Amino acid sequence: MQGSPEPRPLDFARGLPRKQETSDTHMATPTPRPSTSNGPVTFQRQGDVCVVTIDNPPVNALGVDVRRGLAAAIDAAEADSGAKAVLIVGAGRNFIAGADIREFGQAPQQPSLPEVCLKIENCTKPVIAAIHGAALGGGLEIALSAHYRLAAPTAKLGLPEVALGLLPGSGGTQRAPRLIGVKPALELMLSGRHAGAKEALSLGLVDRLGTEADARAEGLAYAQERVAANAPVRRTREATGLADKDAARAALDAARADTAKKSRGLFSPMKIIEAVEGALTLPFDEGMALERQLFLQCIDSPQRAGLIHAFFAEREVLKAPETRSATPRALTSAGIVGGGTMGAGIAVAMLDAGLPVTMVERDDTQLARGRANVEKVYDGLIAKGRMTPEAKAAVMARFSGSTSYDAFANVDIVVEAVFEEMGVKKAVFAELDRVCKKGAVLATNTSYLDIDEIAASISRPQDVVGLHFFSPANIMKLLEIVVPAKVSADVVATGFELAKKLKKVPVRAGVCDGFIGNRILAVYRQAADHMMEDGASPYDIDAAVRNFGYPMGPFQVSDLAGGDIGWATRKRKAATRDPQARYVQVADRICERGWFGQKTQRGYYLYPEGARTGVPDPEVLAIIDAERVRAGITPRTFTEEEIMRRYMAAMVNEGANVVLQRIALRPLDVDVTFLYGYGFPRHRGGPMKYADTVGLPKVLADIREFAKEDPIFWKPSPLLVELVERGADFASLNQSE
Repeated sequence: MQGSPEPRPLDFARGLPRKQETSDTHMATPTPRPSTSNGPVTFQRQGDVCVVTIDNPPVNALGVDVRRGLAAAIDAAEADSGAKAVLIVGAGRNFIAGADIREFGQAPQQPSLPEVCLKIENCTKPVIAAIHGAALGGGLEIALSAHYRLAAPTAKLGLPEVALGLLPGSGGTQRAPRLIGVKPALELMLSGRHAGAKEALSLGLVDRLGTEADARAEGLAYAQERVAANAPVRRTREATGLADKDAARAALDAARADTAKKSRGLFSPMKIIEAVEGALTLPFDEGMALERQLFLQCIDSPQRAGLIHAFFAEREVLKAPETRSATPRALTSAGIVGGGTMGAGIAVAMLDAGLPVTMVERDDTQLARGRANVEKVYDGLIAKGRMTPEAKAAVMARFSGSTSYDAFANVDIVVEAVFEEMGVKKAVFAELDRVCKKGAVLATNTSYLDIDEIAASISRPQDVVGLHFFSPANIMKLLEIVVPAKVSADVVATGFELAKKLKKVPVRAGVCDGFIGNRILAVYRQAADHMMEDGASPYDIDAAVRNFGYPMGPFQVSDLAGGDIGWATRKRKAATRDPQARYVQVADRICERGWFGQKTQRGYYLYPEGARTGVPDPEVLAIIDAERVRAGITPRTFTEEEIMRRYMAAMVNEGANVVLQRIALRPLDVDVTFLYGYGFPRHRGGPMKYADTVGLPKVLADIREFAKEDPIFWKPSPLLVELVERGADFASLNQSE
C-alpha cells in the first residue's frame, strides 16, 4: 500500500482557480520599476510605494519561501530611499489563507512567521495590507502586523486555528486584543469563524472598506494617500484596545467560564484564553514568548493531530472514483416520496438549496401532514428570529404536493423516504420506473435494506442509488452515497453534486446491511448491550461515552431515534441470527412495554412531561436485573476505562472489516462517517485515527483478551491483524482511490 497523501497547505478558504490580475496600465500611477522576485514573493516600486505581491497558489499559504520573500521585501523597502511606504497584496483570489500545514511538527525553517510579522511591524515606513478573499490564521496575523489595513468587499478575516487544535501563534493572541479589545478578539479566536469586510471595519480590524474587488489598485491608492498625508508608522502592539483593564478582565473571565462549559475536554480553547490573558498582564515581548510556549504545547497535543486529520479527511472523501470519471447529471428539481420526519427533512434540505420540490403522499391527509412538517421547520426559524414570514413564503412557493406519482414526470431526482420494508420500497420504485423521465436519478433513503435488490426490481437499475440522510435531514451534515452494483458512474457523481448543493459531507459506501455507519453502530451497540447485561448500567455506559467526548451515549441515542426502529431491525434479522451468538434481550423487554424513548416519554430513561433530557428509570434497572437472572449472569463492575476499551475496540474492529470488504474505500471514510453522522469527538479524528493514536497492537491485544470470554463476538478483523503484523497503521491505507 502507498502512504497517505501529502498534506496540502492549510486551506480554510478552499483554493479556487486564479483569475486574471488587473493590468498595471489601468492604474493612474507612474510606470512601475522592474520587479524583483524572491520565489513566490515579488516586489516592485510604483512611484514611492513598494508593492509586495504574494503569489503562492492555490491560496498563498505562508510556507518558508513566502516568509523569506516577505522578509526580503521589507528589507529591500527599508534600503530603498525612494520607497516611502509598503503595500502587501495577494495574487489570485486570496490575500493569505493561512500557514503551510506541511511544516507543522517539522524542524523549524527560518525565518519563523512571528519573526516575519515582527519585521513588518518594525518597518520604519508605513506598511499597508490590502486584503481581498481570505486573510485567515497567519494571513490575518500578517495583516495585523501591518500599520494600516484595507479590506475589499470580498474579504474574509479570521483566526480559525482552534479548528485544528491550535492557537494563533504569530502574534494573533497579542495584537488582536490590543487592536479590537479582549471580548471580540476572543470571540473570533474561540469560534474560529470568518468576519466579512463590513464587520471587520466595525470591529476595528481594518481601517478602510474598499469599494471594488481590485484590492491592489485601491490598496495602492490608499498607500499613496498615506504618503501624501505623511501618515506615521502605527504599530498594532501599541494600540489601546486594552486600556479599560476592568472591562478586559471581565470579558476574559466570562470567556473562561463559558469555554469551560462549552469546550469541555478540548485543549486549545483554554490555551487561547491563557495567551490573551498574557496580552492583558504582560509586556508585549513577554506576551509573545508566552504565546509561543502555548502554541508549541498545542502542536504537541494529540488533539491537534486528530483535528488536522479530520480537516483533511473531509476533503479526501470527495475524491471518489466516480467523481473523477463522470460528469454529474443536471439537478434543477427534486421529488420526495413520503412526508414523515425524514421525508420532510429532506424536502427542507432541498428547498434550502434552492431546488423546487414536489412531495407525493398516499392521500390528501398524509400530504397535508407532510406539508405541515415542512412548514414546522420554517416556523421554528421564524420564532427564533432567523427567518422572516416573507422569506418562508418565498421558499414554500417552490414546494408542491400531489397524491399521484405522475407529478414526478419531469423532476431530475426523486428520493424515496417511506417505511423501512422491502415490499413497500419496491412498490414505490415500480411507480417511479413507470412515471419518471429517462435519466432521472432514483434514490432510496433506506438505512439498512439491500439497494441491489431494489434496483433489480425495476427496468433501469443504472439510475438507482442510495442517498442515506441522517435525521434531522435538514441539519445533519453526513450523506452516505451508497453505490449498488449496476449504478452508472454519473449517477454516483450526481449524488456527490447534490451533497455539495445541500452543503453536506458525502461519503461513498458500498451495499451491505447498514452500509458504513449503521453496520458499525450495530456492532459497538452490541458491545454496549453485553456490558449492560454483565453489570454496567446503561447510565454508566452513557456517562463514559460522554466523558470520552460524544454529546450522547448509545442508550440516549436509542431513546432519541426511537427504540421501535431498532426493534424492527432485530425482528427482521431474527431468522438469520447465529444461534450460538450472544443476544441480549433487554431492549426487547423495554419495547414490549411500548417504551420507545422520547416520543413515548419512556425508554431507557424517563422523560417526564415531554422533557428532552431523560432521568434514570428504576424500572429499567429492574428489567436488566431480571434479564441477568434469566441469562444466569452474575453482575460485575466496569470502570469507565474498561467500558471505553470495549466500546472502541468493537467500533474499530468492525471499521476494519468495512474497509477490508470495500464497503468504505479507506479508513478515513469511516472516520468522516462517524465525525458527521454519529457525534464522534472531532478532536480524536474518528475511530480509525483514534486506533492509530493508541496503537493498533494495543487494540488487537484488547480484542484477543475479550475473545477469551466471547470468541464468537470478538473475532479480530483480518485487516487489523495484517496491519499489526506489518507494523503499519490505518493511515497507510488513506491514499486516494
